[in-house]
Amino acid sequence: MTAPASNPVPDPPSTRHLLKSTGIALTVAVAILVTIVLPAEYGVDPTGVGKVLGLKEMGEIKRDLAEEAAADKAAAAQRSLAQPPPAAAPAPATAADKSDVTVVTIPPTQAREIKLVMTKDAGVTYLWRTNRGVVNYDLHADAPGIRYHGYTKGTATPADSGSLVAAFDGQHGWFWRNRSADTVVVTLRTTGRYSAVKQIQ
Repeated sequence: MTAPASNPVPDPPSTRHLLKSTGIALTVAVAILVTIVLPAEYGVDPTGVGKVLGLKEMGEIKRDLAEEAAADKAAAAQRSLAQPPPAAAPAPATAADKSDVTVVTIPPTQAREIKLVMTKDAGVTYLWRTNRGVVNYDLHADAPGIRYHGYTKGTATPADSGSLVAAFDGQHGWFWRNRSADTVVVTLRTTGRYSAVKQIQ
């Protein structure tokens, strides 16, 4: 009885064939790198194929974005190094502290008066000035049972500043009289412990 014929076993590829296949694969990889990867990722197009396929422009955009991101990161790091340490926070004002800007218009030969409602020993800093010319002024106070308490006064004065400590609970402030022939505007800035600003009619 004749034995069945076995399937032939193919010969292993020769070294020459392997080298040829490897060379072809390497050539294809280099071709893909040069014509597609470099233009698309880095905007580098040595063959010109990337420009034809529109890949070079895409790569240039990616490259520019990467450069801008790196520049922004470097600038942020530089700003961080140059920025001085934060200053200590100022002491918070007390709950009673206020700050106001009050503007008073005084026609010729007329007078105006502004008072702050303050408690005894409360303190205020102030600054007032005219927009033109001079005025006479009287810084004083009053309260129930106290008609007048003077602090300071002056004549023909364009501005004044200082601090005031309330001598008692009551109204403490400024009386201005305009002796000129022109309307004068007085701007008063106050900061300190008072509960209200009142214009006395």
